[in-house]
Amino acid sequence: MLIHPQINPVALQLGPLAVHWYGLTYLAAFGLFFLLASKRLRHEPYARLTHWNMRDVEDILFAGVLGVVLGGRIGYCLFYQPAYYLSHPLEIAYVWQGGMSFHGGLLGVMAAMVWFAKTRQRPFFQVMDFVAPCVPTGLAAGRVGNFINGELWGRQADADLPWGMVFRGAGDFPRHPSQIYQFLLEGLLLFAVMWWAQHGAVVVRAHDVDGCDFVCCSEQATECLTLCTRLVSLIKGDKHAVFERQYSKTFYVAMGCCRCCRTLGASHGAVRVADQAG
Repeated sequence: MLIHPQINPVALQLGPLAVHWYGLTYLAAFGLFFLLASKRLRHEPYARLTHWNMRDVEDILFAGVLGVVLGGRIGYCLFYQPAYYLSHPLEIAYVWQGGMSFHGGLLGVMAAMVWFAKTRQRPFFQVMDFVAPCVPTGLAAGRVGNFINGELWGRQADADLPWGMVFRGAGDFPRHPSQIYQFLLEGLLLFAVMWWAQHGAVVVRAHDVDGCDFVCCSEQATECLTLCTRLVSLIKGDKHAVFERQYSKTFYVAMGCCRCCRTLGASHGAVRVADQAG
């Protein structure tokens, strides 16, 4: 049995300015995205799409940051404490008090990518497939922040579980360190699968509306993320677990919609290519 180290959530104190570890994990997530997205430009099919360049990476990152922060905060207020924030609407802006939702951040990023695709006149799934392999490292960084803060711990574990951990404020018995599970599954494992898939090791390809071959990373990411979240939610012991079990069911529906859209997009791309060839 292990004891949570109770790390000080403030990494650096500069007078009245406090730099929190959780904020640093967000910074690490955005930095990793920029690094991976820059490398992604050299992968097919983006390497031969001349309209994709570093400016796109910068704009996607900027839009994604807004989506994560605004979506994560608004999602937390709506999903977890709607009654309180309806009574105290000004506190929605009090981000320094904590409270971010992964689900809201995900929706915010998707909305940001819809905006980017519309304004740049790019196929939506082409944009999502570009982004998908670059996201899991950010999820991993966020779970490190959760562990440092000693939050989102799991259900009570057997006393003889070697990695069972006692968290402050969660009783005197060991719990599953679900933050670590999510770091490994939603972070490292999902990244390995996505990065492997986008190199063509998993041959699941389609044609986008430009007639380009691309690996279906966004669909695979949705499937893997849903599975990982579903597994971890079975041992999470807080109120977030109930929502996550419901949200993973919603993702199964989303995967069906994703497949339909891909089929329509692939058909439309094939027709366009045939028309241009004729």
